[in-house]
Amino acid sequence: MADIIRLLPDHIANQIAAGEVIQRPASVVKELMENAVDAGAGFIKIILKDSGKTLIQVIDDGCGMTETDARLCFERHATSKIRNTEDLFNIRTKGFRGEALASIAAIAHVEMITRASNSDLATRIVIHGSKINKQEYVQGEFGTNFAVKNLFYNVPARRKFLKSDPVELRHLIEEIHRVALAHPEVQFKVYHNGNEVYHLTAGNLKQRIVGIFGKSYNEKLVPIGEQADSINIDGFILKAEVAKRNAGEQYLFVNNRFIKSNYLNHAIKTGFEQLIQADQFPGYFIFLDLDPSTIDINVHPTKTEVKFDEEKLIYNYLRVCVKHALGKYLVAPTLDFDTDTNYLHKAGSPMSERGSYHSSSSQLEKENLSHWGEIYKNLSGAGTPDKPADRQLTMESGMGAPSHGEGFLHYSGKDPYQLHNSFILCHVKNGFILIDQQYAHERIMYEENLKSLQGNRRPVQRELFAQTIEFDAVTATLLQSLLPKLNDLGFEVGEFGKNTFVVHGLPAGLEPGSNAIELLKQLVVSYNENLEFQLGVDVNMARSLASSACLKRGKPLSVTEMKELVDQLFACETPFTNPSGHKTFIHYDLEDIKKQFK
Repeated sequence: MADIIRLLPDHIANQIAAGEVIQRPASVVKELMENAVDAGAGFIKIILKDSGKTLIQVIDDGCGMTETDARLCFERHATSKIRNTEDLFNIRTKGFRGEALASIAAIAHVEMITRASNSDLATRIVIHGSKINKQEYVQGEFGTNFAVKNLFYNVPARRKFLKSDPVELRHLIEEIHRVALAHPEVQFKVYHNGNEVYHLTAGNLKQRIVGIFGKSYNEKLVPIGEQADSINIDGFILKAEVAKRNAGEQYLFVNNRFIKSNYLNHAIKTGFEQLIQADQFPGYFIFLDLDPSTIDINVHPTKTEVKFDEEKLIYNYLRVCVKHALGKYLVAPTLDFDTDTNYLHKAGSPMSERGSYHSSSSQLEKENLSHWGEIYKNLSGAGTPDKPADRQLTMESGMGAPSHGEGFLHYSGKDPYQLHNSFILCHVKNGFILIDQQYAHERIMYEENLKSLQGNRRPVQRELFAQTIEFDAVTATLLQSLLPKLNDLGFEVGEFGKNTFVVHGLPAGLEPGSNAIELLKQLVVSYNENLEFQLGVDVNMARSLASSACLKRGKPLSVTEMKELVDQLFACETPFTNPSGHKTFIHYDLEDIKKQFK
């Protein structure tokens, strides 16, 4: 039998290794920024084009490299950070594995210009796919200038699976946040497609947080700090009343290295117990300083996973430290969990206090309302519209037929009623249906929003006093691109200085005041979260506004409001699920219910 095992060529081995270290443009920015920090840089400039797909350039004023080091740094497992095995247990630098630059050079066009402080000339190296094409002396500033172009040019499968530009930009900025927060003493400038995104001057941690996330954070921060023999804890937590429904600003660092730890995240959240709801997430910027010998960061090539010698002890320290900070600064909960002010209303509508966008009915809506019992013909036992049902569902005769020309049904028999202020129970001939009021209203709003975005522009209600709203740089860039769509939805929003917008008008029927500003914030956050699904702008906008402004569970409804909600649901083109695919209602068959009592 012939020998079949062979050594892989270097360029193939480098591409395989690159797949672990470099997953997307954000990975390149992370590695280059960390190298700049390790080089002692006091200023780092980042230039991005097309969300890093075309160009990622990182310029620093660090120590630079000699000619020999400049060539050697692109070799696999070449590093200045460690010398022997013992160094692995005393790591204070960002990098140490010696894989990043070799991985980047294997899958991109790389140009590096570097000059050490004791050199008269800089060294320029050009590499394509691990192959050095040119090395020469040039004029250059002290420090290092890395330009990474055409990422994944020789790995088309990886390039094809990159997300849209807004998604990749979000990941890029998140990596910049992590390094910039860990090193507020370093000045950062960030540009994307020629526009300045950040200009962060050197300062302290609080100034850096405000510089990244906006001036409004200045009043939201609560300092946290404890010192013990084995651990020091420092940083800030966000007040309980600004807790979010998503992970939001959660930054945990160990020895100035950003880490991910569900276990320690839970410890921090436990410190907020009785101050926030179970489905909310507190915000924090917490730094742990530990003896490097008590942790292992050599777990994964991305170096965001860490193993601790005394994880339970650290858990308790964190939990107690958060509680102590909240108590020390008299931070009390100000959330009213029984009140949700993001509801819409329509003058003269039965749902005026909780509301819905309720435009004139289309012909399809009128037909649906005229034969809404017929809709059930398309229901299978699983509640999907794809298969015919075994039996037709019809409403109780007492509930009557719709009055044509009206926007909702008039019931003369058994009224629907509400369970736990969250679900609506409606009688049908062979059982009952249970409607989720939140998912149902989300479906109604979603279809109305789509119509607004596809030509049926929603009217605007002008505000008596314009209101301003500030976003972080990345969100502001995104919102700027969405302004035409927001105007179609009935918002009248314009730019008002850097990262700030002014709201002159709101969709007709929207609750006035600051709550509308909060709704706009939630809409943008939801849109950002949906970017990963690549839904398209219109669908994403329609879903985001629907999920942000829909009627929530826990809200009591009058009989009239419940009837209107049911009518609007079954006038939808797809009443069976909400935009995310959750069922809007469930049918309970009377015969099946009887069997449960045998």
